[in-house]
Amino acid sequence: MLPRLTQQHRHSISRIGSIQLQHQLIQLRHYSTPLCRPRMPLNSPPVGVASHSFFSSLVAGREEEKVPQLLDAHAGTVRCAANYAPLTPISFIERAAAVYGDRPAVVYGEARPTTWREARERCVRVVASLAARFGVARGDVVAVLSPNVPAMYELHFAVPMAGAVLCTLNTRHDAAMVSTLLNHSGAKVFLVEASLLDVGRAALKRLTDSGAASLPVLVTISDETVPGRTDYDYEGLIKDAPSHFDIRWPANELDPIALNYTSGTTSRPKGVVYNHRGAYLNTVATVLACDVTPMPTYLWTVPMFHGNGWHMAWGVAMQGGTSVCLRHFTAKVIFDSIVRHAVTHMGGAPTVLNMVVNAPAEDRRPLPGTVRVMTGGAPPLQHVLFGMEELGFTLYHIYGLTETYGAATVCTWRPEWDALPPEERAWLKARQGLHHVAMQDVDVKDPDTMESVPRDGKTVGEVMFRGNTVMSGYYKDAEATKESMTGGWLHTGDLGVRHPDGYVQIKDRAKDIIISGGENVSSIEVEAVILSYRAVLEAAVVARPDDHWGETPCAFVKLKDGASATAVEIISFCREKLPHYMAPKTVVFMDLPKTSTGKTQKFALREKALAMGSLTKTDSSKHRDKDRLQCGVI
Repeated sequence: MLPRLTQQHRHSISRIGSIQLQHQLIQLRHYSTPLCRPRMPLNSPPVGVASHSFFSSLVAGREEEKVPQLLDAHAGTVRCAANYAPLTPISFIERAAAVYGDRPAVVYGEARPTTWREARERCVRVVASLAARFGVARGDVVAVLSPNVPAMYELHFAVPMAGAVLCTLNTRHDAAMVSTLLNHSGAKVFLVEASLLDVGRAALKRLTDSGAASLPVLVTISDETVPGRTDYDYEGLIKDAPSHFDIRWPANELDPIALNYTSGTTSRPKGVVYNHRGAYLNTVATVLACDVTPMPTYLWTVPMFHGNGWHMAWGVAMQGGTSVCLRHFTAKVIFDSIVRHAVTHMGGAPTVLNMVVNAPAEDRRPLPGTVRVMTGGAPPLQHVLFGMEELGFTLYHIYGLTETYGAATVCTWRPEWDALPPEERAWLKARQGLHHVAMQDVDVKDPDTMESVPRDGKTVGEVMFRGNTVMSGYYKDAEATKESMTGGWLHTGDLGVRHPDGYVQIKDRAKDIIISGGENVSSIEVEAVILSYRAVLEAAVVARPDDHWGETPCAFVKLKDGASATAVEIISFCREKLPHYMAPKTVVFMDLPKTSTGKTQKFALREKALAMGSLTKTDSSKHRDKDRLQCGVI
């Protein structure tokens, strides 16, 4: 938003009037389709405002913004529809339909590719049905539980077109977690892909049993008829859509566009609110940082529920590219897809890179050209970097949080580093780098004094951000929002250093977060479940290296006197209470090391877990039997 009028400017407007300026408002129009009428004028009153709006900006009247604003009477500058429109990713698909209308937008399986013109029309038909059938209004939340299928991609545009808020849920969550997040978000509509319908139904039943005041309408996403599916299905929404619909462009570019949960807990879910402006800017920055050229072919190996696919859900549209959607994938599927569709870009956590590098020879295929790969979530391992480059991939190491709209830094490569030895190049590329063009700044600070640490590569501080691509806040948690932005910086909770060249490197996670397959696992949550087991007296959870997942939870447990339990029993208990990816894969029985004040020394446990070595998917039975003398591995 541009600054509001000063008192002097208001006086100038009242003195000179707005007779001529009022006629300077220009009605901006959509690219025409049967479903769209001319776009509503800039700053026109919100349409269908929700009674429980996300932010007051959706309901508060801004009388002074309903007419052109005189910014400077002396200079003669104004803000009007001719020179200002709220930034929003919706504009990306509008332009893609106009410029790249006949080019393929979405490819999925054996189906005929959807063109950009068709994709835009499908999105508008979806939003028309959401509004007409279910009364979806500005500020309403629309939740989605789906793998990377075309509908999941389309909903990234369709839901914002309603002025609504898209909430994509982690497909690895169980019914209990999904129920908690549906309740917290207050979702009005819940779209569930057919393969996850059992989880969706179970989550709604939990809501019913808990006495929830209202339930979201359940809509099925499917490619074919599914026995016992819901009364509403996604393709039906498109087929039976009303004949006309006006896209609801944001009245304010700071209006919310997405609600993304960092983790789902029964006690305190953290829902990160994105706004249209931040989503637009971070999309542009990510595209630039990772050399996403015009008309790319992007392979969807990053879940779209992860920060809206690291913002590439909108980025592919921005560049008029083609999305190759994959419901599930293996290394063989990745190689086959790259060759079949001439893929130019993809993304993935180190887990995905590890899968590619360690693919059997029979699953590999020569690349048709350079494939640019965004990676983040954890620093890529040296041997993985070497392996990817040998196969013909070019890596872009990014770092960020859900709270920073995904990517916030990029380890920008410098040409002079090309001549360095391989080991030094790998070390340089594994750093998190510096902020991208849409983020104002990144720093490593002492969280107590807020002073920047020396750029010596040794002094540890907390990594912090500030800029236009920092979240609007945590939904329904003003206190957590305030705490996270103390001192005018977003506190990440990650510990790092700054090197003499300014590049940031993460050293540890302040809150012992374990990143398993790109998913954040809270050690505190896992510990709480283990401690609820009848035989357990004490428990501490840290990360253990894992060749496949990057890291997995490793639990150190002390049993009660006289009690007995096996590692398999504790792991099974955790899998009943938690999503499977959060359950420990290793359990070690021992007395926990303590400080003089009685606190568990987690650093000592981390060293022990590291010394145990990485878990592999192909551990021999001999090693498994040996491990189970003191720990359980499954």
